[in-house]
Amino acid sequence: MTIHDDAPATGTPGKNRGASGVASGDIKCREIFKWFGSSLIIEDLNLDIAHNEFVCVVGPSGCGKTTLLRMIAGLTDIDNGSIEIGGTRVTKPLATVGVVFQQFGLFPWKTVLRNVALPMRAAGVSKEEAFTRAREAIELVGLKGSDAKYPAQLSGGMKQRAGLARALAIRPEVILLDEPFAAVDAQTREILQEELLNLWGRHKQTAVFITHSIDEAITLADRVIVMGAHPGRVVKEIPIPIERPRTVASVRRDPLYPSLREEIWDLLRIPTSTPKGQ
Repeated sequence: MTIHDDAPATGTPGKNRGASGVASGDIKCREIFKWFGSSLIIEDLNLDIAHNEFVCVVGPSGCGKTTLLRMIAGLTDIDNGSIEIGGTRVTKPLATVGVVFQQFGLFPWKTVLRNVALPMRAAGVSKEEAFTRAREAIELVGLKGSDAKYPAQLSGGMKQRAGLARALAIRPEVILLDEPFAAVDAQTREILQEELLNLWGRHKQTAVFITHSIDEAITLADRVIVMGAHPGRVVKEIPIPIERPRTVASVRRDPLYPSLREEIWDLLRIPTSTPKGQ
């Protein structure tokens, strides 16, 4: 991928810091509360994610994982508390944040190229620049030659690569991924995990990845955040000290893997309480 002179210098420790000295990819969640109607979904959640860190969030259904990610993305309002990215308080989507959704989010009437370029065009980037960056991102995720195809002509794995390309094309400091591989088959899922590891290893954006899979979390993350439900809260933060670079197979062979998996699984088996407000 060509990096232009005016592109953010992602993945460089100690750089990309504002006047406050806060790294542009730092995420700080402070005393987060979220209600849906009378139900308390997230209660007093505090979380720090460092610039260039890859964090996976796991937890039972209904614990607020996706809600948390959407609040970080500026797509869902925070009822109480605050979220900052790079020292900027999140009140709306930020141009430095890319989001990859589970359901691809591709417009069926647009080609891959136009789907990937769409967020940049919406942000006022010229057509020429947007298409240049879109083509670079498409090649980066392994879809070279698919620019003119429509979503209906793509496999599930190719659609998710296109969604990832769209997020990467904006050259984000932070990338948020909401169960992006849940809709593909097991073999494709492992292939996509390794491709994501390679991409992140090259550019090292701050990454927040939501998943129900313990194996996926251990494979990808520097740190796993285990959430409990009713209300959603951080139960424990577990560092993953498995050496990088990684592959799916190398993680499974690592002597630390069984104990890490057991620890996370034991935390997820802790009974959840009755939803507050019900």
